[in-house]
Amino acid sequence: MTQEPSPLIVNAINSGNLPEAERLCRAHLQRQPDDENLLVLLTVSLQLQQRFDEAAAICLRLTELFPDSSLHWCNYASMLLAAGSFAEAEAAFATSIRLDPRNTVPRVQSGLMWIRTKEYLRARDALLDAFEIDPDSPMVRIHAANACCLCQDFQGTEGLLKPWREWLPLNDDALQLELAKLLQLMSQVPASEALLEDIVTRNPSYTEARLILAQIYERKNQLDQAEAALQSIVSTGAADAGAMANEAVHLRATLARRHGDAPLAVALLEQCGPRHPDDYTHYFELAHARDNSGDASGAMQALHIAHRLQVKELEIASPEFFRPGAKAMPADVVQVSGDAYRKWPSLIAPEAESSPVFIVGFPRSGTTLLEQMLDAHPQLQSMDENPFFNRLAGKLRQHDARILDNLDVLRQYDCDELRKHYLIMVSERIKRRWDAQLVDKNPLNMLWMPMIFRLFPRAKFILALRHPCDVVLSCYMQNFRSSILGAACSTLERLAAAYVQSMQYWLEDVGIFQPDLLVSRYEDLVADFPGQSQRIARFLNLEDAEPLQNFDQHARSKGYIGTPSYTQVIEPVNKRGLDRWKKYPREFEPVLPILEPMLRHWGYAGEAGR
Repeated sequence: MTQEPSPLIVNAINSGNLPEAERLCRAHLQRQPDDENLLVLLTVSLQLQQRFDEAAAICLRLTELFPDSSLHWCNYASMLLAAGSFAEAEAAFATSIRLDPRNTVPRVQSGLMWIRTKEYLRARDALLDAFEIDPDSPMVRIHAANACCLCQDFQGTEGLLKPWREWLPLNDDALQLELAKLLQLMSQVPASEALLEDIVTRNPSYTEARLILAQIYERKNQLDQAEAALQSIVSTGAADAGAMANEAVHLRATLARRHGDAPLAVALLEQCGPRHPDDYTHYFELAHARDNSGDASGAMQALHIAHRLQVKELEIASPEFFRPGAKAMPADVVQVSGDAYRKWPSLIAPEAESSPVFIVGFPRSGTTLLEQMLDAHPQLQSMDENPFFNRLAGKLRQHDARILDNLDVLRQYDCDELRKHYLIMVSERIKRRWDAQLVDKNPLNMLWMPMIFRLFPRAKFILALRHPCDVVLSCYMQNFRSSILGAACSTLERLAAAYVQSMQYWLEDVGIFQPDLLVSRYEDLVADFPGQSQRIARFLNLEDAEPLQNFDQHARSKGYIGTPSYTQVIEPVNKRGLDRWKKYPREFEPVLPILEPMLRHWGYAGEAGR
């Protein structure tokens, strides 16, 4: 009696003897050329040998034999995709979906294909369709969240990932790694760290997880731990070649720069080059290293490349920000005239001590320093930046877009509900200490004064102010995740116009609403830190200013700080951030006339010419 071939072939595949599995399949197919099971096993053996064109040909034969099988069409599409035949794969996925509309697999696979080809909006549509069919699938939700993130839909990402703790254990390290990366992007770093440490404990050979974990240690200012993790990877030869080797060199360069060896960081980055052709992050890192080593020309050259590549990607998710006539700062904000404000009905609202303290200012103006100072005081509690008022505005738009043009229609119940929703969002981000006053630091809240003032009219505001040229240079050197900021920073000239536009909005709103406001000038803070700390404490009715002055010790104890200033705010106040723009006189020649109105308004005009 002849032995059934399938178990023998399966054993050969499982033992890694793929040529033998292929030989057995082909031998038996000579006698049974249309056997479905044998054709599937041959496909698997060819796929594992990475002979995708041959595997696709076998899958095509299966679709001819079984034209109504959604599964075979999906497998055919997957092999075509692996072989690089994207158009044919798209058509095969569409057939698979048509044959079985409730099957999420071809929708997920096509979504992942669109991510590979950087068609992020199509990817999100495909993956959200899969989510609608199977909302309880962690795999579907994680991939859909990734697509939302790539489309700058961070609220959608957050919503999809909300129940992630219920999914554990995932029993899929690649999927858990993707979840960890997304949680890191959403500033849920302790959770991301725990997921990565779990992967590494179970699977020490997973080099990518180990490298990302080492990067998190650096991001948390745990440099010794990051060094040890990287050394462990290098010493075992786990990152000797390919993408992981490149990533390891990038981390080594970051650590060299953190230890003050900028020339070594430059040498390492120039040696390894970008991770892939569109790797704008590499050029931002190179720019910082060159700037730190005194090579201003080389730094600016790297920055121009970084922004050119970044814009290429941003145009996919947010093309409207780059159309002719788009605002320099393309934020969709609420503007209220003085006449409209006077129509607002008088409502009951929280007193100043029961309202958040709002720290605002154009990004890179010193808002994180102020936040860490206030968070160090036991009577205050801050949190990482969150676009809460953007979200509240989105909630109103969903209800009726006209509300944002007529905030006077909001009555007592509406404002109470919006405040309640604000506090719910806050409590989801931090473990709220109800004996401490909340500090809400988000630089671009300066554009949301009407919304904030409608809900918290007695709140205190601190505007962080810094020389506009230093602000523009510092922003241009940042790899902002936000597409709004990324678009605004696309060129130095557009960035300068965005600064002026934002400040003009702010000054108009201040003139209308007359908020309880303190302007904190970075240069004054650096020149007289104790005196300025006392001034801020008096403004906030804090009896003791000493905790504010020990902010750097408090910041070091916090671990993760979710802004680009994470390396600076663990140090005492110093003058290194002053007048950096003067190293770039040629680049700032066309920028100064754009900034001139704000240089004059804030008293920096004389300094610009020196």
